[in-house]
Amino acid sequence: MPPPDHPRVTEVAQLLLAAGATGQVRHLPDSARTAAAAAAQLGVPVGAIANSLVFDVGGTPLLILTSGGHRVDEARVAGFLGVPTLTRADADFVRRHTGQPIGGVAPIGHPEPIGTLVDVELARHEEVWAAAGHPHTVFPTSYDELLRLTDGTPAEVGAATAPPAEVFAP
Repeated sequence: MPPPDHPRVTEVAQLLLAAGATGQVRHLPDSARTAAAAAAQLGVPVGAIANSLVFDVGGTPLLILTSGGHRVDEARVAGFLGVPTLTRADADFVRRHTGQPIGGVAPIGHPEPIGTLVDVELARHEEVWAAAGHPHTVFPTSYDELLRLTDGTPAEVGAATAPPAEVFAP
């Protein structure tokens, strides 16, 4: 488990406080690199976990916060965004653009703003849980608060509804 003063976790906690977020960072005893692992430790449905998935769109990052019970339809999202492909980013790309490791990418606290889509499926849960900068940390939030914190765009990332084109400008 990371120490409570881990730099990324501390930064995320400070940003949450500054943004007036309602939840606080929680340290988990085991790694929560997957939605299933996080849900099991928190005792919540896997769908209430906000997976932070980073994609490489021609060298530009795109963050998709999807329900742990969903898979991103990469071809469909690429079509919505008007780009030829949407490729899952590798660990180096993720760390370079978020400053955080895969499995612990918080929806906030990145070196530069990242265009973000937020899965509408998360709205089904009164409380959702997102990573807090390290695979052993999470924080509770709501769908609406997650949209506010990320300046994200609601999207059906596994369905045919298109997000607005201005979410991502290649």
